[in-house]
Amino acid sequence: MKDYADHDATALAEKVRAGEVTASELLDDAKSRAAQVNSRLNAIVAPVEPTFPSTEEQQAGPFAGVPFLVKDLMQDVAGYPTTGGSRSQAEVVPEESATVVRRWIDAGLVVFGKTNTPEFGAKGITESTHLGVARNPWNLDHTPGGSSGGAAAAVAAGIIPCAAASDGGGSIRIPASACGLFGLKPSRGLVPSGPTMGEAIGGTSTDGVISRSVRDTAGMLDVLMGPAEESPYVAALPPRPLTDEVGEDPGRLRIGMSAASSINDDVHPDARAAMTTCAEVLRELGHEVVELDEQPFDDAALAADFLTTWFVNAAVTVDNAKAAAEAAGKPVGDEAFEDDTLMMAALGRATSSTDYVKAIQRRHTHLRRLADFHRAYDFLLTPTTATPPPRIGALDTPFPARLVLKGLLKARVASTLRFTPIVQTIINDNLGWVPYTQLANLTGRPAMSVPLFWGEGDLPIGSQLVGSLNDEPRMIRLAAQLEETSPWRDKHPAL
Repeated sequence: MKDYADHDATALAEKVRAGEVTASELLDDAKSRAAQVNSRLNAIVAPVEPTFPSTEEQQAGPFAGVPFLVKDLMQDVAGYPTTGGSRSQAEVVPEESATVVRRWIDAGLVVFGKTNTPEFGAKGITESTHLGVARNPWNLDHTPGGSSGGAAAAVAAGIIPCAAASDGGGSIRIPASACGLFGLKPSRGLVPSGPTMGEAIGGTSTDGVISRSVRDTAGMLDVLMGPAEESPYVAALPPRPLTDEVGEDPGRLRIGMSAASSINDDVHPDARAAMTTCAEVLRELGHEVVELDEQPFDDAALAADFLTTWFVNAAVTVDNAKAAAEAAGKPVGDEAFEDDTLMMAALGRATSSTDYVKAIQRRHTHLRRLADFHRAYDFLLTPTTATPPPRIGALDTPFPARLVLKGLLKARVASTLRFTPIVQTIINDNLGWVPYTQLANLTGRPAMSVPLFWGEGDLPIGSQLVGSLNDEPRMIRLAAQLEETSPWRDKHPAL
């Protein structure tokens, strides 16, 4: 297809069903595009032998025959290593596929590779030492975001129209923003995390997609939503398929807007411009947008609670990775992990069990404040990120600081790590450009990034809208309305 990259996944599936193109021809198109651009992007990091739809059920799936990529983090494909961006897992091969991967395959998608991610998805950039640096198709000197950076780069570059992603602190919305795409993090519990775990990172993380069109995201969530046998509970599902919401009127909405951040008091003008551009479009559509004096939650306290739980989970992740490697007959030591990962794990081990539980319990405080906000407003509007996508290497720990960290880690003085300026600088740098996204993860609320603004250097920055519990239907309605008014699907980087 000469115009392959101009179609979203829904349109490609329609062409397969109509007999206008075959699944193998579409896969050839995807691989051909990957051959043209992936050496510059490093978006796809491992091949997967594709399985074409064979059963009647798969052939009738909503995305039958559409090429697809999964993330090399927690989205296991049986028989292929899931490295999580870590050298420690390079030879650990899962025996069964993740629940979401099975659902994608059952929907007829043709999985042919895995996308780049930072080590264990722990950063908003995609620059692991094991998988290498992923680059932004809009400007190769800049990051595509993270942790689903490879997925976003592949979609923005036209390799595929939609890619698997996941979001534990913004990892769908951040790369969607950085690459000019649509990304929606669903509510807690709607998408199962099985079969090897009940909920990832204590329920703050969930799977989803990054796409070029709202209807693709709606259709993919229809495929993913609903409990599996091993799910810890049943979340309330939308009353009808989300694809039915595309094109429906969301009604007149009241939206509170703020770019304020106590984590970053120097928000980039392009980030503010992205938010105000979205506000202008919303007003043109008849919605009420109110500028708030401050964020309707304590973002500094929320960030502290987020990092407390994140560091403890990093410690558990490193321990589990070592155990998995040993069980595979390929034991590893600390040398198989990045220094920043070991630092986060050390901070997690230095956290007391009571401090960890208190951080978990304080999620309810953040929930109450957000619920109070939603009594007066339908959505919270912020920039998705506080700055344009950083340049590659901009967030690297400087060499002298790495030497000091290595010494502290070797001495195993984790309690000292917590109070070093070096560690605080690393944390502030990595969280400072993405201070808005963790709210939806800790509260379990849906949130989306919409691509309405391209700024300095032709780099996109998205606008984030945070909804109330189970607000996906109205969120899809609003996103589709924005997409129709300010189309973004036909914008392609000049690779």
